[in-house]
Amino acid sequence: MSAGDSSLPPAQPATRSASEIVIAIHPRAGSFSDRWRACCEERGLGVRIVDGYATDIIDQLKGCDALLWHFDHEEATDLLMARHVLTAAEYAGLSVFPDRHTAWHFDDKLAQKYVLEAVNAPLVPTWVFYEEDRGRAWLRRATLPCVRKLRRGAGSANVGLVRSGQEGQRYLGAMFGRGIRPVSGYFTDVGVRLTSTRTREQALAKLRRAPEAIRARWRKRAGVQPERGYALFQEFEPGNQFDTRVTVVGDRAWGFIRLVRKNDFRASGSRNIDFDRGRVDPECVRIAFAVNEALRSQSTAFDFVHAPDGRPLIVEMSYGYNPAVVAQVPGQWDRNLSWHAGCARAEDAILDGVLARIGDRRRRAGASTAAG
Repeated sequence: MSAGDSSLPPAQPATRSASEIVIAIHPRAGSFSDRWRACCEERGLGVRIVDGYATDIIDQLKGCDALLWHFDHEEATDLLMARHVLTAAEYAGLSVFPDRHTAWHFDDKLAQKYVLEAVNAPLVPTWVFYEEDRGRAWLRRATLPCVRKLRRGAGSANVGLVRSGQEGQRYLGAMFGRGIRPVSGYFTDVGVRLTSTRTREQALAKLRRAPEAIRARWRKRAGVQPERGYALFQEFEPGNQFDTRVTVVGDRAWGFIRLVRKNDFRASGSRNIDFDRGRVDPECVRIAFAVNEALRSQSTAFDFVHAPDGRPLIVEMSYGYNPAVVAQVPGQWDRNLSWHAGCARAEDAILDGVLARIGDRRRRAGASTAAG
């Protein structure tokens, strides 16, 4: 990998006036939409704030060139219909984020298993069973410990270690019985949240927000049905003191490591992040670019661990991630694995990709008109 610092190439000039472009945004606090709106206004683009939940959302999109919606994995309504609205917008001729290639497997580790295997990505060995008897038969000969998961959840929620056959049998009994709710309670990971509280003012602010946060968490839990009817296991890769998160948007990749929690094997959601690029395995970056391209995805965050022989393996992936963390990475790699110093926003790069698609579509339309 070339370690020489350089600046990223400037954006290509728009082929048409920016004022002619209208970007529809469904807003959600704390999501990509916060930056998207500001970035559009900085560039002189038209912005239309829309309500993706409204029955007339397709009418709201008339006259727009794109729809941007960073939908939430913990909102049952979002998972029910956001992808449908985005796909319908594509049929209406809009450029969208996330598009079908980017989002169809979002928050679904079953889907991710199949598609990563299909593109020959280096996935942590993963097994899924839809019949309890098959799961129990596999467990009797499985190498333990192994990792059990629900297909849904982020930040290490719904992930646990199966240390014995008895633990595995209990998991199977739950998954083919009453099921397990995928939305964690408010007090899940409370230790991590307390550890990340640095000042008295932060502690008081969290206490003030606690009642509404608890109500919001239980509303989400009430709106989501238990997961059942399958069992998902992954091979446990011992010796990992951290995982590696590589986020790809187009020709840029951001990378950092997340240290595992104390007395635990999980790193996602630990909030203990190291942005030293020297600790990021360049092979993780190379794989992330290659797999993102194979998936034809606009943006993907890949989580890696290393096998005992040192090979990077993908644990899971997601189009959605915390943009504020990515913004702290002190540079990005390009496809040649050259490093470009300076913080940059993934949301801006996503918008660049959407604008490029709009430009391509307009050029094709212009060429078709001229040919006709």
